[in-house]
Amino acid sequence: MYGNESFGRRLRLGHLGRRGGSGLLMVPLDHAVGAGPLRSDGDLDTLVGLLADHGADAVVLHKGTARRIRPARFAELSLVVQLNASTNMATDPDAKYPVATVEEALRLGAHAVSVQVNAASLTEGSQIAHLAAVAEACDRWGVPLLAMMYVRGPAVRDGRHPALVAHAVAVAAEIGADLVKTALPDDPAATARIIAGAAVPVLAAGGAPVPGPDAVLGRLAVAMQAGAAGVAVGRLVFTADDPAAMMRRLAAVVHDRTPVGAR
Repeated sequence: MYGNESFGRRLRLGHLGRRGGSGLLMVPLDHAVGAGPLRSDGDLDTLVGLLADHGADAVVLHKGTARRIRPARFAELSLVVQLNASTNMATDPDAKYPVATVEEALRLGAHAVSVQVNAASLTEGSQIAHLAAVAEACDRWGVPLLAMMYVRGPAVRDGRHPALVAHAVAVAAEIGADLVKTALPDDPAATARIIAGAAVPVLAAGGAPVPGPDAVLGRLAVAMQAGAAGVAVGRLVFTADDPAAMMRRLAAVVHDRTPVGAR
């Protein structure tokens, strides 16, 4: 043991952060359960290979999809397995439920696992309880845990409000996450305060690619300048006309910390 971390956990965290001081560029590709197929041809293997070739550090996949990706793709790329889900067809799409375990993720060779929590949702209690159970399993097996924390619910007017985001980040750290992904505020100063006060590294969520790619990239660049440990961006990439070109733009923002538009 080294501090509170097992050797396995340090080994896997090292694979995730193998670029050293550079930011972590993670691409979630777990959206099909929630919203339907990402690609009409169903070929995510080719997409994952393209992302790896153009700057991605990690992808987030559900267990079934992970089995259909060639193992060679993960020679450099890290695999994060998503452990809960919901569909947009449900009466309450914010009600996440378990669909995989830490042990299943390990059998797939995962470097980390992720759990989404929609704080302020009607099922917040069961979601945080699931996060806590996963955190305990991660401690047992030496697996890093990414908590995807969003503030969503019938009473929420602004899920990016600084106080709410800071609270959600604190929940993730208190329960045992190693990393937290969240939708950061638009205000750079507020973002910097949240990141500075966080007990674990914070990844900026990309969200829907509106009002356009440049606006999203600009927001992510601001987060990186404010101290974010990296970004987790899916839809901006897999909906792009040229995913490879979008990955290169993201790599400039995340790995080189280059402001959008800078030469």
